[in-house]
Amino acid sequence: MGLPPLSRFLSRITSHGAPPTSFIVMIIARECVNFLQSYAESMGLPSTVHYMAPKKPVVIITLTGQKPELPTLLLTSHMDVVPVYPEKWTYDPFSAYKDEKGNIYGRGAQDMKCVGIQYLETIRRYINEKLTFDRTIHISFMPDEEIGGALGMAHFVKTNEFRILNIGFALDEGLASEDDVIPLFYVERTIWQFYIRSAGTPGHASLLHDNTAAEKLMYVVNKILKWRTLEKNKLSQGVDIGLVTSVNMTILNGGCQLNVVPPELIAGFDVRLAVDADYHALESTITKWCHEAGKGVQLETFKKNEQTTPTKLDDSNFWWLKFKSECDKLGLKLKPSICPAAGDTRYIRLVGIPALGFSPMQYTPVLLHDHDEYLNEKTFLNGINIYYNIVKGLATV
Repeated sequence: MGLPPLSRFLSRITSHGAPPTSFIVMIIARECVNFLQSYAESMGLPSTVHYMAPKKPVVIITLTGQKPELPTLLLTSHMDVVPVYPEKWTYDPFSAYKDEKGNIYGRGAQDMKCVGIQYLETIRRYINEKLTFDRTIHISFMPDEEIGGALGMAHFVKTNEFRILNIGFALDEGLASEDDVIPLFYVERTIWQFYIRSAGTPGHASLLHDNTAAEKLMYVVNKILKWRTLEKNKLSQGVDIGLVTSVNMTILNGGCQLNVVPPELIAGFDVRLAVDADYHALESTITKWCHEAGKGVQLETFKKNEQTTPTKLDDSNFWWLKFKSECDKLGLKLKPSICPAAGDTRYIRLVGIPALGFSPMQYTPVLLHDHDEYLNEKTFLNGINIYYNIVKGLATV
C-alpha cells in the first residue's frame, strides 16, 4: 500500500540516534495499523482498532453478512513476528525479496503474514465479484502472540469488544508441509514453564562444602532430563509429537565468579504437556524429587496454561462438516493433528468457541522462526484460491 520496507523505515527513524525501544514499538504498531486500515479502506470495508493495552492494537476488519444475527466467522492472524539475526539471512529479512524461483523471503512469510493477507485478498475477491453471504466475516490482526498472547488474544476474548463480535467459529494459523498433506490443528499441548531453585552452602571454591546448591540442583535436573529421554524415545517409536510431552532445560543461572561457591543456582524448563498428560501427577513427582534433593530446593511454576478442550472433528460439529466438505471438493489432504506449540486458538477454545489451525502451504519446508524464512509466490496465490472456497462455504448457511 505504498509503505516502505520496515528496514528502511527503521533506518530513517534511527538516523539521528537510537530512540527508546518503547518509541520504536509504538511507531511500528502505528504503521502496521495504518497499513491494515488502508487495506480495509481500499476494499470499502470498516475497520476498528481496540487498544487492550498500550502499544498492543487489535485490528478488526468486517464484511457484514445478510443475516448479522447469526454466529459469525473469525479469520484471525497475528501482527507480531519473532526477532531475526540479519547476518544469518541471505536477503534483508524485512524486504520481502523475491528470487528467481518466486520464493519470497521475509520474517513472517510463513508465520504468519501470508495467512493474514490471504484472508484479505479472499475478501477482496468476494467484493469484486459482488458476492454476499449469510454470516458476517471478521478478520482480526492480533498483537503479542509470539510472546504468549497475554496482552493479545488471551485478554481480548474476555472483553465485551470480543463478545459483541458473536464469533461462532475461528480459523487461525497452521503449519507448512513438505508434501501435499496439510496439518490441521484441532487442539494444542499445554505450556508449563517452571524453575527449579536450589539454595545451598556458599563459600570458597577451594573447599568441599556439604549441601551445595549445585549438587542438589543436579539431582533434580538429572531426574527431569531422564524424563525427557523417555519422552524423546516415543518419537523414535513413531508417536506423533502432539502425543509426546516435550521437556527442555532452557535457562541455567547462578554464580558470580569461578572461585566462589554460589548460595543459589536456578534451572529453567519449558514443558509442553501432551493432551493426555496428568499435570498434577507430574507436579507432585517433581516436587518429590526436590524434597529428595535436600532442604532449600523448590519447584516454582512460572507459567501454566489452562488445558483446552479439543475442537470436535465429527458430525456433532457442523462447522467441521462444512470445512471438510469444502476441502474434499478441492481434493485437499488433511492430517488432523495436535499442535506441538501453542497459538491464539487456545484462548478462543477456552471461551467455548471451536477453532482450527490451518495454513495451506504444501510442498514447503517448515521455516517458521528460522533464518531465510520464505514462501513461494505460487503457494501463496494457491492459498487464496483455497481460502476463497473454504470461507465461502463457512459463511453460507
